[in-house]
Amino acid sequence: MNAASLVIAPEPPLRRVSTFLYGRRTFYVSVLLIPPLLWFGTVYLGSLFNLLVNSFYAIDEFTAKIVYIPTLATFKQLVTQPAHIDIIVRTVGMALAVTIACAVIAFPIANYMARYASPRMKAIFYVGVMLPMWASYLVKVYAWRLILAKQGILSWLLDSVGLTSVLDSMLQLPGVGGPSLSSSYIGMFIVFVYMWLPYMILPLAAALERVPISLLQASADLGARPGQTFRNVIVPLALPGLAAGSVFTFSLTLGDYIIPSVVGAPGYFIGMMVYQQQGTAGNLPLAAAFSVVPILLVMIYLTLAKRAGAFDAL
Repeated sequence: MNAASLVIAPEPPLRRVSTFLYGRRTFYVSVLLIPPLLWFGTVYLGSLFNLLVNSFYAIDEFTAKIVYIPTLATFKQLVTQPAHIDIIVRTVGMALAVTIACAVIAFPIANYMARYASPRMKAIFYVGVMLPMWASYLVKVYAWRLILAKQGILSWLLDSVGLTSVLDSMLQLPGVGGPSLSSSYIGMFIVFVYMWLPYMILPLAAALERVPISLLQASADLGARPGQTFRNVIVPLALPGLAAGSVFTFSLTLGDYIIPSVVGAPGYFIGMMVYQQQGTAGNLPLAAAFSVVPILLVMIYLTLAKRAGAFDAL
């Protein structure tokens, strides 16, 4: 057969594209990143920018219409009115309490999962931790409202073991008590801890799994007691996981408005105020100003955590 009579098959389109992209790494990476970056910049950063812009407007008290003139009057109203300050303090206090409680509960669970559990037991723990996250959020909240009710299963259980007086004493505490657990800040605290605890356990377990066992053995060989090893070796190396989990629990508590609306004593939280002001009241600037508060608090927390070296082990 003559070589001139051979017909060269055309190169497939995908092969031509692959040949074109080969050696053009910058162009290839740009093609991959531009679509998600456009979405991120438009939807996420765009919405945050719009939120920030609206917080610098104010609402006319007579016409109830937004005055599109830049001003700090809304922020001044936010930080000077006692009712608004009380809402911020109440929300931040609850977020701090929930974060600390989640860390205290999650640390021994995560440490057991990372250090002592067998592969099968570790899998069971992971499923047990994540299983509540698969259920409906509203179903869990209303289920807890029934559990914490005055005639609920928790009250029945405490009565069965003779701890009704302890429950009554807790409900009589000023500022956090109420007629029942479902109508008190104690009950709200319990529901918040239940909801956000998995978000603390999982990052902590991942961080503790990366702690080399040789460091613990070396600490013991050098004469350190278990408490010293925990404070000087385990905790510093687990700080990235603790910081990540605390960001979740702190920020989620700051912005939640469903749990305070369903469970707990009367009193507004930041999330409830954002929902009411942009919906019922129609005061979008004040809602935007309230929304900026959790963003600023989380940014301050991340800055302090970074200065403390919480992310050095990442």
